[in-house]
Amino acid sequence: MAKGPRYRKPLRRRAEGKTNYHRRLKLIKSRKLRAVIRASENHVIVQIIQSKMGGDKVLASAHSKELLKDFEWEVNTGNIPAAYLTGYLAGLRAKKEGIEEAILDLGLLYHRNRVLAAFKGILDAQINLPHRDEFFTRSLEERIDGSHIENYAQFLKKEDSEQYEQIFSGYLKSKINPQKFTDIFNKTLKRIESNV
Repeated sequence: MAKGPRYRKPLRRRAEGKTNYHRRLKLIKSRKLRAVIRASENHVIVQIIQSKMGGDKVLASAHSKELLKDFEWEVNTGNIPAAYLTGYLAGLRAKKEGIEEAILDLGLLYHRNRVLAAFKGILDAQINLPHRDEFFTRSLEERIDGSHIENYAQFLKKEDSEQYEQIFSGYLKSKINPQKFTDIFNKTLKRIESNV
């Protein structure tokens, strides 16, 4: 460990690798609303935040757990389609609050594809976030509705039914057909649009 008269211990969250304070300071100095997207192993959280001297104020938010509770999402919340729907839900709520634009706050980027899917959901809800079009790969665009899960399930069922039953055992126990994943996605998307 470093020692000496000039050594300064880094702030706790920086030492833990959770916060880049130089980037955060630039975002706060812009005085614009921040679209904060955080992904864990099983969930995605999207918030539109206003920075203030006394602390940040959350103006609109969505958590992927809400998809299960309020919008009859039947599958897990740790995948790309769930991340997109969470971002879309947060974007619609922000639009309802009169928010037109924000800047993206990714923090330290983990779970890149899910974060980008949530970002795409915010954009599709008509919230203006500055970005480059190259930011989204074509493969991500194809995965947003869950068609990659559906195609993989169809392929496995034909090629190796034993492995199909093993990989999709959680779906099959809950009597969910993984070969119709896009239908589940579209139904939940319509519920979000009609209830927000």
